[in-house]
Amino acid sequence: MPRFLAALACALCLAACGGGGGDGNIRFLVFGEPEEIEAYRTLISAYERRDDDGNVQLIEASDREDLLARLSTSFAGGAPPDVFLLNYRFYGQFAARGVLEPLEDRVEDADSFEPGDFYPVALEAFRWDGLLTCLPQNVSSLVVYYNRDLFRRFNVPEPRRGWTWTELVIRASQLTRDAQGRQVIAGEPEQGAITPAIYGLGVEPTVIRIAPFVWSNGGELVDDDERPTRFTLGTPRALQALEEFLKLRSVYGVVPTDVDVEAEDDETRFQNGRLAMLLSSRRSTPTFRTIRAFEWDVVDLPRFRQPAGILHSDAYCMAKASDDKDAAWRFVEFANSPEGQEIVARTGRTVPSLKAVAESEAFLDPDARPRSSRVFLDQIETIRRVPTISTWPEIEDAAEGILENGLYLGQDAQRVARELDRTTRPLFARAER
Repeated sequence: MPRFLAALACALCLAACGGGGGDGNIRFLVFGEPEEIEAYRTLISAYERRDDDGNVQLIEASDREDLLARLSTSFAGGAPPDVFLLNYRFYGQFAARGVLEPLEDRVEDADSFEPGDFYPVALEAFRWDGLLTCLPQNVSSLVVYYNRDLFRRFNVPEPRRGWTWTELVIRASQLTRDAQGRQVIAGEPEQGAITPAIYGLGVEPTVIRIAPFVWSNGGELVDDDERPTRFTLGTPRALQALEEFLKLRSVYGVVPTDVDVEAEDDETRFQNGRLAMLLSSRRSTPTFRTIRAFEWDVVDLPRFRQPAGILHSDAYCMAKASDDKDAAWRFVEFANSPEGQEIVARTGRTVPSLKAVAESEAFLDPDARPRSSRVFLDQIETIRRVPTISTWPEIEDAAEGILENGLYLGQDAQRVARELDRTTRPLFARAER
């Protein structure tokens, strides 16, 4: 069944099943890896033991695209889930439609926490017209995962906190190797036809991967963070960061080609020991904890002029159309209580948005990988977020193909910046903020 029809069927099913009718029954929509889904089942069980009237139906989406499709069709059909997890980059389209229940007053009156208990950067990402509309579960940042065994095997110094972009490129070059373990040097005629067996670096050519380097170099992603009208990647410092990013394939040859990525995505390549470093958020941790063949760890992002990171945050949102908002809130409050956040944090998936839980053993467990989990916390003071506007998902989608061409086809950075501006300006113009 096509995904849209499956989502529509889900919406119709939810409508047929009713919305709980104020009896304490709520529906919770989420997607995730098996370990994460199991954690939500544990979370629900713990909640139902504490609340005699609580009954939570877990609805699993296959991935983020499926979750967003289900939300859109269920809101259109008048029967949305009572509670759902939503990333701040995709939340503006629903906040703009007025379908989310404001949570400001409930958070102020909560028994389990106070607003000051959360990292402010995560709370601010979910404000719409000044009101807190969803409650953040996590506050992850982008880091570099690295294969310690490959660094040792090829006698390359491991990355250290405060390292630079130049050091990243040098290490990635030293770790790009052929099947015999010899370094593959980009641009050398005698090696031009060799496909590396090991690549030094994996990174997606997307806005959210480029943004922190633009900020680190003193540039800006957009013309106004609160009311953006266009990308500003053509300005000198932003353009310099974009150019360096695009060189990773065309000049340095340290990232896989588009054909390589089609055959094996970067996360799988890292798991299989054929990728030395990978830029990703905390999302990759549960999967990488299954690795037994080698040691791995994380380090902060390399910098150009100053440290910078980008926010990755999901929040529990409540539907304004929920039939039992009080029951929905009781679950959201429990899920974001210290007990609830600890349950999910132990899967490795989240960097807890509650400061106390982030500093606890639930997150900083010395026996759980990565051993350098504190890197995620140390970066919080330097992370920024992309704009919260209704058309941001469309802007990211439109930008992705342009950035892919820039990276894999070796296109000029100025050309890429111009094409991004030309293609996305109409999308910025349609945005609600």
